[in-house]
Amino acid sequence: MRIQIGLLRTILVIGLASFSMDLAAAQTYPTRAVTIIIPFPAGGNLEIIARPLADRLSSSLGQPVIIENRPGGAGGTVGTKAVASANPDGYTLLLTPAAPLVTGPLIYKNLGYDSSKSFVPVATLFSVPHMLVVHPGLAVDSMERLASYAQANPGKISFASPGFGTQPHLLGEMFRLRTGANIVHVPYKGATPAVTDLLAGQVQMYFDSVALFLPHIQAGKLRALAVADDNRSDKLPGVPTTSESGFPELQGAFWACVAAPASTPEAIVSRLNQSINRILQSPEIEASLAQFGAKTRIGSPQDLTRRQSM
Repeated sequence: MRIQIGLLRTILVIGLASFSMDLAAAQTYPTRAVTIIIPFPAGGNLEIIARPLADRLSSSLGQPVIIENRPGGAGGTVGTKAVASANPDGYTLLLTPAAPLVTGPLIYKNLGYDSSKSFVPVATLFSVPHMLVVHPGLAVDSMERLASYAQANPGKISFASPGFGTQPHLLGEMFRLRTGANIVHVPYKGATPAVTDLLAGQVQMYFDSVALFLPHIQAGKLRALAVADDNRSDKLPGVPTTSESGFPELQGAFWACVAAPASTPEAIVSRLNQSINRILQSPEIEASLAQFGAKTRIGSPQDLTRRQSM
């Protein structure tokens, strides 16, 4: 009995010491610059939030917050691995879409991290529906006509993606399987080079977010065929949904989050979550995201965990 009581006392002391250390870390954090790693090239969907978030987070934390793009292909898994192996002290964070954490582990072997064990969730940032666009040189104005053209011209249609295992890649493959057409997948190291080649006509179709395509659609450089959601986009009310177009299963949304290396003190994660949520609630950030058809997603780290498992 005495041994058990002694053991309980030891466990309690260790637990209190750990809590005290976490609390002390949060009270002094940060004392130097914080780096947010984006595992894709600059210019993609994350740009609509990355720089404004870093600027406001710097003011909130009282230290510089630096955005570092660390691409490398493989669906963002290279930069993600760099964060997984970083010190869990709150000074290296990950800003990423779902692919490296959700679909990447299902496609790639030996990633160097376990998405369920190597990270702790910090906050969800925003979400925006995906959509299907084509180069205007392609003489189709609907998903049905695109399917018919692809079936009649095997191998002549190629679709872009920002990398294997990303949601745009999966949506493109679903379209290919659904239509039975011979469509060629062309993976890129991020969304920026994919859009560049799409605008040049090197590839003909591309699923990605409304936010990414909206300026090019408005400029007449891309043709929108469908929004991959149940509802039409407020920014593109004349564009039908994939359900209205006869492809109800082709739905998806781009969402972004912030995560930290596993074992990052809970008190630091909580402070970051609260600071980020306050930033997302600012009218300026909400208005900025709304320009691209995106919406803020305010919640707890546990909400992000649930989103990843959906």
